[in-house]
Amino acid sequence: MYFPENRPRRLRVSSSLRQMVRETVVTVEDLIYPLFVVHGRGVKETIPSMPGVFRYSVDCLLEEVREVSALGIKAVLLFGIPAYKDDRGSSAYDPQEVVQRAVKKLKRAFPDLLVITDVCLCEYTSHGHCGLIEEGQILNDATLDLLAETALSHARCGADIVAPSDMMDGRVGAIRESLDREGYQSVNIMSYSVKYASHFYGPFRDAAGSAPSFGDRRTYQMDSANAREALREVQQDESEGADIIMVKPALAYLDIIQKVREETLLPVAAYNVSGEYSMVKAAQEKGWLDGQDIMVEILTSIKRAGADMIITYFARDMAHLLNK
Repeated sequence: MYFPENRPRRLRVSSSLRQMVRETVVTVEDLIYPLFVVHGRGVKETIPSMPGVFRYSVDCLLEEVREVSALGIKAVLLFGIPAYKDDRGSSAYDPQEVVQRAVKKLKRAFPDLLVITDVCLCEYTSHGHCGLIEEGQILNDATLDLLAETALSHARCGADIVAPSDMMDGRVGAIRESLDREGYQSVNIMSYSVKYASHFYGPFRDAAGSAPSFGDRRTYQMDSANAREALREVQQDESEGADIIMVKPALAYLDIIQKVREETLLPVAAYNVSGEYSMVKAAQEKGWLDGQDIMVEILTSIKRAGADMIITYFARDMAHLLNK
């Protein structure tokens, strides 16, 4: 009988030993919880394509944040569904709009909570694109001032981090310059530096009402086949003053997260997006897989690839599990 010299299985013989030698551990401090905020009072509205995710009015948002803060979640990312839309996305930088009001209330109620705001125009424009449009073309440079004004409106309300998701060239520099000029040097920029034109965003667009009314976003979001281009985007955003680099989506782009982690010394965030979440929930409802086990495996893979923080709709579920 042959006796192997090396026996890796010895380190797997018990749960305690497996935990002791575990290389990658997801903690509650790694999690950023994305939230949708709407006008009204007493609103907790289901999103059919995202089971367990809701649109909240500001009063209900405060209660939700109170509960997840008690679980140890320290950061939220806000997306707004505005009262009105126009071709310039004016509601994105309206100081009376729902995100601005939510930021003020959250910072007043939870001073230590990290409030991150999405900076884009797609949820606020009547055409659903992330920039101004002229003769069917998405304008880059003319959009930058509006993005900077949106970021400023969030900073004025107390946002700790602004997160431009539009993928316009130069938006990090424009936002950093505006924030610094207005005295908000301590407000961080978490840039969606590597954002792919992905089919995984469908449920989010349903939740936020942000699907484009014509065409698609391939002229500004990245081609899913490209990896070197991702590093170029990271280098540009880093040079313009980004504080945190984000890769979106996460699950189908673990190789990109790893490449970005190797490229930059900045913290790296990964967005475990709506489609990745909803696939698991749908399969769980069908009884095809154990949703909790898959959740842990997915989040662990994202951290193992190199993410320092994970934006995920699983944040509440994962925090509950980690608190057991």
